[in-house]
Amino acid sequence: MTLFEKIIAREIPAQIAHEDAQCVAIHDIQPQAPVHILVIPKKPVTRVAEAALEDGLLLGHLLLTAAQLARQFQLAAGYRIVINNGPHGGESVPHLHVHLLGGRQLAWPPG
Repeated sequence: MTLFEKIIAREIPAQIAHEDAQCVAIHDIQPQAPVHILVIPKKPVTRVAEAALEDGLLLGHLLLTAAQLARQFQLAAGYRIVINNGPHGGESVPHLHVHLLGGRQLAWPPG
């Protein structure tokens, strides 16, 4: 069971920013920006590269939820949505999740 599955099951506490039938959004415990929220599907999908065609609606829901949270946290000046895939992509938990980062000027290129 991954860390995120334990959070979804309420076995590990987290600061929840949003929850619905398909996902939970939590504040990152090591934020990289003033607003750093992780949008996590309740369905365990290891990573975006392993998502199935049937996961398309779920992936769209994650992005729309991130956009909704950006409005809620007043990130109209801009924000970044990131999905890490694999160890070289910065993936640290093998459970697909979307990072919403904002609240400051974000540099490019990242990393």
